[in-house]
Amino acid sequence: MNTPIPFIGEIFSQLQAAADTQILAEIREGEVTGVTGSELLEHIRKARTFIASKRLKKGDRCGLLAANSIRWVAMDLALIAEGLIVVPLYSRQAPAELVAMMKDSTPSLVCCGDAALLAIAPNWPEAPPQHLFDEIFAGAEGVQLERPQVGKEDPVTIIYTSGTSGEAKGVVLTAANVGFMLDRTAERLGQLMSGSTAQERIFHYLPFTFAASWIALLTFLKRRSLVAINMDLSKIASDMRTVAPDYFLNVPQLLERMRRAVDQQLWQTGGVAQAIYSRAKAGWVRKQEKQSKPGDAMWLGLANLLVFPAIRKKMIGRNLKALICGSAPLSAETQLYFMMLGIRVLQVYGLTETTAICTMDDPNRVEVGYVGPAIPGMEMKLGDNDELLVRGPNIFREYWNRPEQTADALRDGWFHTGDQGEMSAAGNWRIAGRIKNLIVLGSGHKISPEPIESAIAKLLPEAQQVVVVGNGRGYLSALVTGSVTSAKVQAALDGVNPELPHYKQVRAFVVVPEAFSIENGSLTVNGKLKRDVISARMKNEIEDMYRVKQAV
Repeated sequence: MNTPIPFIGEIFSQLQAAADTQILAEIREGEVTGVTGSELLEHIRKARTFIASKRLKKGDRCGLLAANSIRWVAMDLALIAEGLIVVPLYSRQAPAELVAMMKDSTPSLVCCGDAALLAIAPNWPEAPPQHLFDEIFAGAEGVQLERPQVGKEDPVTIIYTSGTSGEAKGVVLTAANVGFMLDRTAERLGQLMSGSTAQERIFHYLPFTFAASWIALLTFLKRRSLVAINMDLSKIASDMRTVAPDYFLNVPQLLERMRRAVDQQLWQTGGVAQAIYSRAKAGWVRKQEKQSKPGDAMWLGLANLLVFPAIRKKMIGRNLKALICGSAPLSAETQLYFMMLGIRVLQVYGLTETTAICTMDDPNRVEVGYVGPAIPGMEMKLGDNDELLVRGPNIFREYWNRPEQTADALRDGWFHTGDQGEMSAAGNWRIAGRIKNLIVLGSGHKISPEPIESAIAKLLPEAQQVVVVGNGRGYLSALVTGSVTSAKVQAALDGVNPELPHYKQVRAFVVVPEAFSIENGSLTVNGKLKRDVISARMKNEIEDMYRVKQAV
């Protein structure tokens, strides 16, 4: 018999235990308003009542098209509890891409957060019925529903990958995948918060439609934390201070922005604080390079006493235990910067296919530049070209309607991640780049572009992106976006190239004023470079770059 799954039942039990405790909140104009465990369960009951009235079959797909909100959470849990497969759809994604995902997953209905999102319908005349949250949550009173109607091995969601090269694929995750992962993430957060008895406060801004964000959300509910949801991305900074969280999930882009904002503000303010900060920062860098000078310890001591606490308080609030970072590689420099301020940055690595996570930093054994050890209960090893291979209870079941791609990804009992990695002596993993991003020069040398891009970007804070190209060519070149001068780009290359072997040196570049973005189709929805798209779009600039260099 297919027994009810642990994770959804356990979350419902935790909500019942937190019946009178606020568990979810939304931040609007600086005001935090939310629901208790019992109130969230009532939202879920109303949604389940509505869904049950549609008489869908177990395993039917249902699209969930909405921005983050309390009702998104209730809708997601209700659909899972009714034995349906949730297809989360990012509300800011291009309509054509959303339609492609729905055509692929063939949902029986689509639940929409607001009327504006119904605009996708004209792009798909055969669209299934679409229902607004306002209709769904006006459910009948007093209806008592049975326990969750889904078993441990049943699929609960189809999450579409970003599609950095080609069409996005639907990753099928089962209840067993999710249940296993929630146990692991809850354990790690328990380590981070060891000794604390107060309810944890968490700030959350990443879209629930992303696998890591969704797993984090479910983990927070399982731990009965208070999750404050950002409702306006332009107010992330002020909302963080309003919540004063214990920890929260981030992407490297936000941490880089926070770091630049501190530098800029102190530079503009000037005075004693800026002088102490600059000297302490330089001393910290020398300390990491084991080249400390007399006086460095004094400046760091002064900064720790007079400057860094004020930065921490203004930046994030007084309660922060750690920043948790994933989605893309975080530069060691940025990780060290926050460590200088007294803020731990814990890294997480994973893919949608691994139920979002493969590794998590141990809060007590962080190794800068690495993403932590493999989570307990799963295995990781290196294959050809140092590709990371993974197996365990967190590995996805299949790509929806793509048996050949499923078979290619799941070979010999291992999931082939497509990422290059290496493991330290301490057992922590580092991600070097993507196998499919490897540049093969005409000489036969194989090069991962990401470390070179990171090294150049480190010396070019004005640049938005650095993209190294050169497949089949005689040498590497770079596309640099943003308001940056050619002289500064050349200076950065002059600083990086001497440290690299000849075949990894970047010998030409072009400055592109317009940054690559989601809007112009050059980035995925979670900010990753669509390298094939960029190469096609910049074909003329690339050809000119090589032509000019060769002519010289």
